[in-house]
Amino acid sequence: MTHPDPAFAASTQGAKPAPLDPQIQLFVQRMAADAAKFPRRDTVSIAEGRDIAEKVRAPWAAGGPAMARTTEHQVPTRHGEVLIRAHYPKERRMPGAFFYIHGGGFVLFSVQTHDRVMREYAERAGMVVIGIEYTRAPEGKFPHSLDECVDVVNWLLAQSDRFGFDPAQLFVGGDSAGANLSVGVSITRRDAGQAPLAGMLLNYGGFGFGSPEWVFTPSVLKYGAGDYGLSVHMAGWFASQYIDPARVDPRLTPLKARLEGLPPSLLVVAECDTIYDHQIAMDQRLKAAGCASTLKVYAGAIHSFLEAVAISSLAVQAFDDSARWLAEHAAPRG
Repeated sequence: MTHPDPAFAASTQGAKPAPLDPQIQLFVQRMAADAAKFPRRDTVSIAEGRDIAEKVRAPWAAGGPAMARTTEHQVPTRHGEVLIRAHYPKERRMPGAFFYIHGGGFVLFSVQTHDRVMREYAERAGMVVIGIEYTRAPEGKFPHSLDECVDVVNWLLAQSDRFGFDPAQLFVGGDSAGANLSVGVSITRRDAGQAPLAGMLLNYGGFGFGSPEWVFTPSVLKYGAGDYGLSVHMAGWFASQYIDPARVDPRLTPLKARLEGLPPSLLVVAECDTIYDHQIAMDQRLKAAGCASTLKVYAGAIHSFLEAVAISSLAVQAFDDSARWLAEHAAPRG
């Protein structure tokens, strides 16, 4: 007889967590110390929680590459205007652009918390990087933020001359919730009969969001207690803010969606991540659907480890690996 609780299906084999990279361990400790100065974000108002998140993340968004210029624009969408921020590196080596969607459980973070992440990509890849300040939940429950991302991508393609990039080489990507939204953008474009984007760069993506069978997996049991960044508790709180239980849409849960016809993908995976298993399964599903998918696992890394680039050689390696992947997929398509 099969037990109805999916927790009983999660293997306990090898349940001991992997050791953290020492520099990532320092990142965890510093983040925890700064977060401990404030109430837990789910115990205060949404506005207060966002303000706390901005303060805790601020030291990690500072510093890093200087840009030739940075511009901001208000872009019309079906839900009203949203802000985008475009970073132009001092040296342009790639004619395309990278549309970056920040994470934060669909509820927290901003283009400001992820400003250094975007500038690192711009500098290392030598390309324009454009971030979006989408409407976060609960103000923007699914698919509100996805609609905005889709509309901004379409607007950027139409305005590519203004932003100085080749529209045939527009990439999409993001971290965590942003990776989820990136896949949603590509699925939406495919279903609308639009040409695929140049590629998807998916950093520690949450692809099983809203799916009960993905709540309990070996990686959840090993890393979900909160000692490794993303906790199961916070993931549940994010879901409660973002998901309308009455709405069923495969774009919310890419692991359940039809994936044929999506662009080439790079999955940047942290070994010590609550949602590690989501990403391994996503890579397998993409390949089974005939899509080009590259997966890179970073040993000893946690969810959000790219933000530790100021002190982490592992994060530097991941940025450089991703920049090379972007360059490999930026050649004109014949």
